Amino acid sequence: MDAKDRKILGLLQENAMLTAAEVAVQVGLTTTPCWRRIQRLEAQGYIRNRVALLDREKMNVGITVFVSVRANRHAADWVDLFREVVHSTPEIIEAHRLSGDTDYLLRVVVPSIESFDRVYKKMINELEFTDVSSSFSMEELKYTTAIPVTYV
Repeated sequence: MDAKDRKILGLLQENAMLTAAEVAVQVGLTTTPCWRRIQRLEAQGYIRNRVALLDREKMNVGITVFVSVRANRHAADWVDLFREVVHSTPEIIEAHRLSGDTDYLLRVVVPSIESFDRVYKKMINELEFTDVSSSFSMEELKYTTAIPVTYV
């Protein structure tokens, strides 16, 4: 991993639709060596996938809700069911197991409070929790899918 590889990764994080020729110009390489580097970065797993990022407002899911979950059970069967519910609920776009007082943090996107209420009711009907707390995002101060490339 060198500076050119990091620059390639940074450029593709910003726009995965760039061609190898376009990336090559910005990195200071010719097309074929740049293409080979991209192929190597994909083969080594640095580039997992190339996706299209959709506009949440245009997709009518402009409300973001952060849901803190405290579980009353931690057995494997409960965790498996929780994972199944999370994965089968398209409105839940992120789920993290945490340290501290909260066991899980979910990021949910919905078009309305009523839609969130349906997601919430589905969760509490399918699983037992000690506590579920929701916070509605009032303003998004920063959002990016780009991760730092300086640590490799």
